[in-house]
Amino acid sequence: MAVTEGATAESRADGYPAPYGVAYDVTDAVAVIELRGPASGNTLDTHLRSGLLMAARRLTTDTARGVRAALITARGKHFCVGQDLREHARLLKTAPATAFATIPNDYNPLVKELNALPVPLVVAVEGACVGAGLGIALCADVRVAAEGARFATAFTSIGLASDSGVARALARQLGPSRAAGLMLLGDQFSARDAEHWGLVHRVVGDGTAAAEGLALARSLAAGPTAAHREAKALLRSAATTPLPAALEREAVIQRRLGATDDHHEAVAAFLERRSPAFRGH
Repeated sequence: MAVTEGATAESRADGYPAPYGVAYDVTDAVAVIELRGPASGNTLDTHLRSGLLMAARRLTTDTARGVRAALITARGKHFCVGQDLREHARLLKTAPATAFATIPNDYNPLVKELNALPVPLVVAVEGACVGAGLGIALCADVRVAAEGARFATAFTSIGLASDSGVARALARQLGPSRAAGLMLLGDQFSARDAEHWGLVHRVVGDGTAAAEGLALARSLAAGPTAAHREAKALLRSAATTPLPAALEREAVIQRRLGATDDHHEAVAAFLERRSPAFRGH
């Protein structure tokens, strides 16, 4: 069942076409979150921010109820062009004390929720992926980008630094030098640049990113869920764990996974020259 979060599916007084908001759907153990604000480039206004956070929280709950992989995608030509600057400009004039409440109230909990997911998260990007939209994409374990996708931090161009975890994610994934260039200069970079740097797992034809992302999410959902969960935990701690502790932790996890049905099924399938049928435990 598809559920639209944040805004209703009826026409809106501000002129955006219906359906508008954030859709959440679970099929065959895959949760799909879709931004539905194509007329605005999926600008993160109040409705899309709140809908996205609600969907992420629901996804966290559903991972304990059988969801084994997730996909974030967007309707229209662009994945997400970032914060709604018209909305932000109004707040700067009418309620400046609350103009940046979106960061602790919306973006920070969203990024924390997505980064803490125990199941694989795929993000599919078409068109522009900018600012907080880039922050959302950087939460993914696997990113698929259309050939025409373009990325930018965009914060310094409006006199700001960073939010949505963008600076931290870029520094960890690309190193401090390239991250500094992207943050300070604000240059756009292409899907092929992102692929070359390791930010994007796969570049696909324009208009096919969502379908390719869904195929990857379905493949992950059919895989060994316990192993995915432990692999994500190891990756999260890799940068701060000393080598002896990392090796010991790997040994403990391997012994634990060795007792799972999925491990025994995979070994049996290898010996019998067939594909394993993982059940997620």
